[in-house]
Amino acid sequence: AAGTGTAAEPATPVPEAPAPPVEAATAPEPAASAPAPQAAAFAPAGMDAASADANGSPPGASPGPAGGDGAGGTGTAPAGTPTAGATVPLQLPGSVKLDFDATGQQGMQPMSGVFGELSWLQDGERYNARLALKVLFRTIRAQTSEGRIGPQGIAPDRFSDRRRSEVATHFVRDTGEIVFSSANSRVPLQPGAQDRLSVLMQLTALVGGDPARYTAGRTISLQVAGPRDADLWTFRVEGDETVATPSGEHPARRLVRLPRREYDQKIEVWLAPDLGWLPVRIRQTEANGDFADLQLRSAERLK
Repeated sequence: AAGTGTAAEPATPVPEAPAPPVEAATAPEPAASAPAPQAAAFAPAGMDAASADANGSPPGASPGPAGGDGAGGTGTAPAGTPTAGATVPLQLPGSVKLDFDATGQQGMQPMSGVFGELSWLQDGERYNARLALKVLFRTIRAQTSEGRIGPQGIAPDRFSDRRRSEVATHFVRDTGEIVFSSANSRVPLQPGAQDRLSVLMQLTALVGGDPARYTAGRTISLQVAGPRDADLWTFRVEGDETVATPSGEHPARRLVRLPRREYDQKIEVWLAPDLGWLPVRIRQTEANGDFADLQLRSAERLK
């Protein structure tokens, strides 16, 4: 039911959550007339290789722009409890399922009849996250992220993105690399690195761990990997506002990813304190004006 799903309380431990095979959870591909291209606005192709910030320091390990924290690489809070001595406290949400209504525009074609479902499972040691976009009973796009909960919060092991076929990204910590199966390439793995799905929950954990730290004007910088490459993403805290969603009105803190190049996405995330700082709205806008806007319809805490 709407208004539930808060992450303020740790979830009842669930069995270790290995990523379910995407093939088993994904319906047959839609016919050519189905709006599969509309989903691309929510999860487009990746960007350039990972790079250092303006000071030459590795992403996630250095101060961000003016007022920034560089908080991507420090602190942890497995199972919702901050770790003693952590440089930056984190509070991860308990297991939860969020349902979204999706609207948007892809060229001249509006997005309609699309729904999003974000499931997050964690047992204090491992996590599994899955975001699916659906039309009727068909999954037209699915992203999964699985990995560990460690000294820097969420530590992905594998990220996959499936539409007509699946592409995967592997975080190989033994060699300190991110390996992209689709591009047969690799880049250095930076401290606090995330993928395009886990970054949403890491932002929730950071802001939830110390809301007073992340006020208007502060920034969070993280290395973020997609299906084919990785880059430094910097989110700026824009401030607090009330956002209206299908689940009702929520006070929320708005964070915006700052594009570094003219073709970068603009990503806006609204994190709601009444739901344990979980995202109640996610909006992605392309350089050409195409956009996808996910707004919370309901939240359900999972046992």
